[in-house]
Amino acid sequence: MSRDMQPANVEAIKRNEVHIIGFFEGEFASGRIRLWSGYGDYHWRGEAWTGAGHLIAISEIEETNGVVASGVTVSLSGISQDMIATAINEARQGMPGRIWIGFCSADWQLLADPELVFSGLLDVPQISEDGTTATVSISYESQLIDLQRPREWRYTHESQQQIHPGDRAFEFVTSIQEIDLKWGR
Repeated sequence: MSRDMQPANVEAIKRNEVHIIGFFEGEFASGRIRLWSGYGDYHWRGEAWTGAGHLIAISEIEETNGVVASGVTVSLSGISQDMIATAINEARQGMPGRIWIGFCSADWQLLADPELVFSGLLDVPQISEDGTTATVSISYESQLIDLQRPREWRYTHESQQQIHPGDRAFEFVTSIQEIDLKWGR
């Protein structure tokens, strides 16, 4: 599948003197976390992105020609025990996360808006620790994974009330289910 990229980013890739940076944005119970792959704060889209440097790792982002729900894992290594508690308490399954790749000049200025390369929903955080530091890995799944989930909605009055309280469209469905109608006599 070919990706439509901004012309400035296409030109940046062709040059040998370009820095590639990554941005990660995830929503958690207390709000959004914005990280970038460098050091210090970086300002983009009117937001401050915290530098995670070599502490952040992003797994391979797979693209296919078919309709496949692929995922990605964002890992933070070398974090303190306090951050582990935050990761455990703040992660909520189904919250969105996004990853962008940007191209910068030699003075770390973006040449064009970064390209969105992944958008998905938080699946499961995993923690591995060695006694002094830990690595938190958060898995995100493509939103296509939602197509595989069974739907619990039924054509009943009770299901309709959960979606649209007060609607009486399915009020008599159960009473007419076994009715024997004589048509045309």
